Amino acid sequence: MAKKSVVTESQEIQLAIELIQLGARLQLLETEVSLSRERLLNLYKELKGVSPPKGMLPFSTDWFLTWQPNIHSSLFINIHKFLVEHAGATGIEAIMKAYKLYLEQMPPEPGQEPLLSLTRAWTLVRFFHSKMLEMATCDKCKGKFVINGLDLNQSYLCGLCHMPSRAGKTKKVKDAKDAKDAKDASDADAAAAALPSP
Repeated sequence: MAKKSVVTESQEIQLAIELIQLGARLQLLETEVSLSRERLLNLYKELKGVSPPKGMLPFSTDWFLTWQPNIHSSLFINIHKFLVEHAGATGIEAIMKAYKLYLEQMPPEPGQEPLLSLTRAWTLVRFFHSKMLEMATCDKCKGKFVINGLDLNQSYLCGLCHMPSRAGKTKKVKDAKDAKDAKDASDADAAAAALPSP
């Protein structure tokens, strides 16, 4: 049995650390890093202070085709494609570089997770390699967006040019609006109470 190089092992550890810091799940680490599962678990616990989340990886293309995830996924895959074609990036390095650039453009709210996780970004690239997803050019803005290649995509309009009626109407947005309305009403009551009586 060939002895493993110390330099190679340290490079693998460094790669695992960077992937964990970017939010990689254990299944992604096991696929991309040649360290044992036990070492990866220990590394994850040491860096995050908790065990890695359990459960299956996303396996359906549907998530990438819904309105907001599609915009984020399309931004990421366009960056990834550019790095592969023009910067000579390959494999997991290309995914990590593209993901960092994606986060610069779409930083998450403080205390929130990014909409597109590293594991989903990695899965998205695999879906493209297996031809389960493709790109289509929007007829209106000419941007390239993630689509299901089996769908009918003639005269394709992206989610930015043709927003669904419920776009942006999430529970979080509704709660924020309700809180603002309640504060405005409270401020109006306070202002009315401060006025001198006639």
